[in-house]
Amino acid sequence: MTKPDSLIFDMDGTLWDNVDSYVIVWNKGLERIGYDSRVTREDLLGLMGKEARVMLNFILPQSSKAAQDELFDEVVHQYQLLLPIMKPKIYQGVYEGLEKLSEKYPLFLLSNCEEGGLVNFMKHTGTTHLFTDHMEHGQNLKPKSFNMKLLKERNNLQETVYIGDTDSDSKAAADAGVPFVFMTYGFGKTDNYALKFDTFSQLTDYFLNL
Repeated sequence: MTKPDSLIFDMDGTLWDNVDSYVIVWNKGLERIGYDSRVTREDLLGLMGKEARVMLNFILPQSSKAAQDELFDEVVHQYQLLLPIMKPKIYQGVYEGLEKLSEKYPLFLLSNCEEGGLVNFMKHTGTTHLFTDHMEHGQNLKPKSFNMKLLKERNNLQETVYIGDTDSDSKAAADAGVPFVFMTYGFGKTDNYALKFDTFSQLTDYFLNL
């Protein structure tokens, strides 16, 4: 693989595990809107990395788009309320690794989360200063591959890589013509990657020594 000029990171399953918080806000949203159904951690683990509509089609398969949108708006509202007290698991080595990597590479964030989700992540983890730019599905409702190309174009990235944890991340990177780096500790599995690492520290050491 050619030495990259930048690193683009996925969020969920790559930098942190915040699924327990998502379970809380999805279930509060379902309750507030008046649905009897509830989701489990296992349900959401299978949906991590998916676009919001895919998640909504799974959780409310018989509902209209308008009803799904009403639920999602409530879920986002509940997440904002939970932000001050949520306790996500930041993967070991992420804080130190991002600090070191930012001294050598421009760093970017790309996720299929709601609009503002990446800003919330950066504020919660105190890492805003480490990232040059970010893009999320909620900003334009476009596929991850489209937004990966958008990040590349507006930041003039020539040899970037995408670092994620699911097969859908791998496919998005392939569609965008970007090498994929697979973090095996995350939420998914894939056989399609240029590199893989079992810990964030391994990734950090590799890219610092290129």
